[in-house]
This record gives sequence, structure tokens and C-alpha cells, in this order.
Amino acid sequence: MENKTFDIVVFGATSFVGQILTSYLVQYFSNNRESLHWAIAGRSLEKLKNLRESLGEEGRTLPILVADASNEAELTTLCKQTRVVISTVGPYALHGETVIKSCVESGTDYCDLSGETHWIKQMLEKYQAEAQKSGARIVNCCGFDSIPSDMGVYYLQQQALQKSGVPIAHIKMRVKSLKGGMSGGTVASLIDVFKRASKDENIQRELNDPYSLCPKNHGFTVRQHRVKNAEFDEDFNSWIAPFVMASINESVVHRSNALSDNGYGKGFSYNEAMLTGQGINGRVRAIAVVAGIGGFVVGVAIKPLRGLMKRVWLPKSGEGPSRKERKEGCFDLRFWGQSETGEVIKIKVTGDRDPGYGTTSKMLGQAAISLAVDHVEDNIKVGRKGGFWTPATVFDQRFIDRLREYALLRFERIAD
Repeated sequence: MENKTFDIVVFGATSFVGQILTSYLVQYFSNNRESLHWAIAGRSLEKLKNLRESLGEEGRTLPILVADASNEAELTTLCKQTRVVISTVGPYALHGETVIKSCVESGTDYCDLSGETHWIKQMLEKYQAEAQKSGARIVNCCGFDSIPSDMGVYYLQQQALQKSGVPIAHIKMRVKSLKGGMSGGTVASLIDVFKRASKDENIQRELNDPYSLCPKNHGFTVRQHRVKNAEFDEDFNSWIAPFVMASINESVVHRSNALSDNGYGKGFSYNEAMLTGQGINGRVRAIAVVAGIGGFVVGVAIKPLRGLMKRVWLPKSGEGPSRKERKEGCFDLRFWGQSETGEVIKIKVTGDRDPGYGTTSKMLGQAAISLAVDHVEDNIKVGRKGGFWTPATVFDQRFIDRLREYALLRFERIAD
């Protein structure tokens, strides 16, 4: 790589999650854990200055770059100055393409926290070939969707390979507990996805296709089970309900299977759901979750109801969980895997903060740092070449170690 002014630029630093991420990076680098030159960027110089002022003494000298998400010339200038761009500017289907295009053309590595499957597929189809030529490594889904799921499966598979030398064929992820809120940006992204899906049958098919992000020649034929209703899961001895992030997470995990050097196997199966408990109470809770998700989808699809939800119930742009709520948040994900011979391996992935913001900011920050540090030697990119990658196919055990030490995630084997 040619010499760059910056190692990392946070684009969209004044967004809700961008501010949390920037604060995390200031604290991280002020502890001298790693020496990187980084900057914040966005379209409003005034807001960027206010953000920098709020960061205290450690952030006072933080460089500022001004660029608008719709201005290709400004973004190209930005991308040429840095090794890695972190984008928090969503909804990505509305504001994300020009950033991707500029990174691809300049050979700049990129990561984001998008969970918009249809948009990621569009970007893949438009820019994959050019990214391979330029050397730009594009890594979407570096937030709560889909690092815990994707790296959780990676970790479980590593446990299996160490034990028997054979990957696990069938894996389930179940959300045991989840405590956190939503921001206006996340709500806007969800609404945009559901609005587009309600009008476009192709997007509906993509959202329902677990292989939608896999290369066209993936060759997978296993019929994947997607949890859409209340069910009883005998392996977890619990009722389960749909998990709202399952669609994107499952697609990412299957793409990881397709892109991995060894892969998880042609017969690999994976699905996600929420645990709601045993007995009649567990069943009632599962049915209630199904009804709640259905009600939200109907409300988003009908314009008057959508407007009412935005005014009365949903957080507005720039709003989100308070510092106290983020600190009190947490998540506990359980993974159950079974080999073709019947051997069972169980793991859990847990986090100590609000999953969508408190923990996501740390995961996203460490993803960018890993790209800038772990995958560069003597100013030359090492590891994966240019192209669109998933977290589990571009990162490795070093990233899990980072998440454990600096993001306070826990990846643990559970006794059978």
C-alpha cells in the first residue's frame, strides 16, 4: 500500500452509534494499546467540532475531515487518505453506496454495521470484481449483526476441528437473553428494508433465501429451516420464537461457509431463534413474539400506521438508549452443534453491554483496528485479498482475542 495520512477514518462520526464508537476509540488509543493515526469525518463541520469538544482532552487534537455521503469527489478524497474507513451512515441502502464505490476504486479497506441483506447483495454484484482488482477488502455486518453469530460459528467449528478434525454439520443459535434498546438510525434501516420488501418481490425472495449472499456457484442444496412461528426445540428443551436478526445472520454464516478455505461442508445447516421457555408460559411467550413481529411489519407497510409509530413509539433520528441503558444491557447467545456422527458441541457468546450500541461500537472498532494492524505487514496487506468478505472469513483467532480483551465478549465451550 502507498503511504496514507490515516490508518482509520470514522465516517458518520456524529451519528448516534458514530459518537459511541468515537468515544470508545478515544479511550482505547489514549491507553496506548496501539499507536494508530485516525480521524473523524461527516458532512457537518460544526457537528464534528462539537463532537471533538465533547471528547475531552484526549480528543482535542483529533483530525476532522468533511465529506457528504452523496458527494463522490469528497468521499474519494477521504478514502485516498486512509487505510480503513468505518461507515456508520445508514440506512445503507439510502446513503451507503458512494462510500463503498470510493473505497473500492481507491483500494481502501472498509467495514460497517449494515444488516441490509438486499443492499449488500447489490453492492456485491456491482463492485466485487473491481474490489478484487483494487485490493479493497469490504467487510459488512461488523456489529451485533453479525459478528456474534458469524464468529460464534467460527469458534464452534474451531473447537470441533481441534477435537476431531471434522467440521460440525448442523448448528443452531438460540438467544437466551437480550437486553438493549434501539436507535432512530436502526429503526430507519428496518423501516426502509420492510418498505422496500413490501413493494419488491425480488427483495422479499432475497430476505427469505438463506443463500442470497453466497456466490452463484455455491452448490448448496440443503433446505434450510427458518424459524417463522412458535416451535418447540427438543435440543434446547424450550419453546422458540423468530429472532428479528436471523435473516441477515443466517445469510452471513452461509456466505462464510461458501468463502472459507475449508468450509463447513455442503450439507451444513444453520438457523437462529429466541428461547422463550418451557411449558405453556414458554409457548405463550413465543406466540406473543410472533404476533409482535407481525404487527410491526404490518404497521411499517401501511403508511398512516407507519407515521403514527414514528410519532408516538419509535425513536427519532439521533435518539437511542441512554448511557445508563447501554451500560445495563447484555446478551447471551447459545450455540448447539452436531456432527454427522452425532457428536454434540455447545458454546456460548456473551456481552456485557447493550448489544446494538454499547457492544457494537467495540466490535466495529476492533474490526477496523484488526484490518489496519493484524492484516498488514511492512505496509503491505496480508491475508485475504480484495473483495467482499464476512467477519469469519477475513478475521481469525486474533480477532476473537481482541473481542475478549477489548470488547469484553466471552466465547466459551459449554460442558455437555
